[in-house]
Amino acid sequence: MSTLKTYTKKDLESFTNPRTGEQKFGEVVMVFSNWDELKKSAVKYVLVGIPETIGVRANLGKSGAETAWTAGLRALCNIQNNRYTNAKNVMILGEIDCKTENEKAGNISNNDPNVLDKLGELVTQIDNKVSEVVQKIVEAGKIPILIGGGHNNSFGNIKGSSNALGKPINCINFDAHTDFRALEHRHSGNGFSYAFEDGFLQRYFIFGLHLNYTSQAVFESIHKHESRVKFNLFESISVSEEISFTDAMKQANDFCCGSDFGLELDMDAIEAMGSSAMTPSGFSITEARRFMRYFAKKDHCRYIHICEGNPEAGIFPNQVAKTISYLISDVISI
Repeated sequence: MSTLKTYTKKDLESFTNPRTGEQKFGEVVMVFSNWDELKKSAVKYVLVGIPETIGVRANLGKSGAETAWTAGLRALCNIQNNRYTNAKNVMILGEIDCKTENEKAGNISNNDPNVLDKLGELVTQIDNKVSEVVQKIVEAGKIPILIGGGHNNSFGNIKGSSNALGKPINCINFDAHTDFRALEHRHSGNGFSYAFEDGFLQRYFIFGLHLNYTSQAVFESIHKHESRVKFNLFESISVSEEISFTDAMKQANDFCCGSDFGLELDMDAIEAMGSSAMTPSGFSITEARRFMRYFAKKDHCRYIHICEGNPEAGIFPNQVAKTISYLISDVISI
C-alpha cells in the first residue's frame, strides 16, 4: 500500500534500549507482514502513526503534532514486557506516509494569500490516506490505534471505519473543543462537521467541552442537531462539580456505545500537557487514562485516536511521549 510505511523488527530495535535481566515491549511486539497474516493473527489492536501537522497549521495552530508518533512509539517500546502490559495483543503496522504532503506544506509561505486553501487541499489528501488504511484494518477485524497528527484526522478515521462497516458510526471525543466548525477548507477544527455532513458520522458526543473556547455559532449548530450531537462541560464536571466524572462518562456511553463508535482523545484537554493548544485548566492524565480504559473496553469500539500531542511543548522531557505510552498500554492491557 503506497499510503503506508510499514515497520520492521529492525526499525523497532532502533527505538528500544535493552537492559540485562529485563524484556522491553519493543523486543517482543509483533510487526506487520501482510494483510492476510494480520487477519489470521490473534492480535486485537493495530498501532499506526500519523506524522503530520498540516491540519493544525491550516487551523492557525502551532506545529509539533507531527513528532508525537515517533516520540510515543519510542516510549512504548521501552516499557516493560510483563503479564500486564500484554504486548501480544497489539501489532505495530507503521505510519501513514505523509512525506509528500509535509514537503509541499513546508514550501507554502504563511504570507501566501491562499495559504489556508492550499493547506486544506493537502489535508484532504491525507484524509484519503488515513481512511484507506483505517478501512483495511477494520475490515481485517482489528481495532486501529492511531497516534499523532492533528485532529483533522478524525475525518479519515470515521470515514474509513464507516466504509469498512457499511454504515455511519458514532464517535466520542475527549476534547476541550468541538472541532465541529464551519465547512470551509479542511483543517483540524472541522473533521467532525465534515464527517457529519458527508454521512459517515451518526451520533457525536463531546466530553468535557470548555465554555471559553466554543463559539456561539458552534453552540447553535449543536442545538440544531441536538438529537445527534450532544456534549457535557468540563466546568460542570471539574469546576462546579454538578456531575461526577463517572456519571459524565455514562452520559457519553448511553448516547454512543449502543452501536459501533470511534474513540478520540485530544491531548489539549489534559491540563498542562504539551499540545497544539495547551491549557492551564483541564483534566488530569489519570482522568484521561480512566476515560480511555472505560470506553476502549466497550464491545462496539472500532478505533482509537490520540492526537494533537506536541512533545516540544511538554513541561518536562518525555511528558507527551510517556503519556501516549500510558494511554496505549491502558487499551491493550484490557
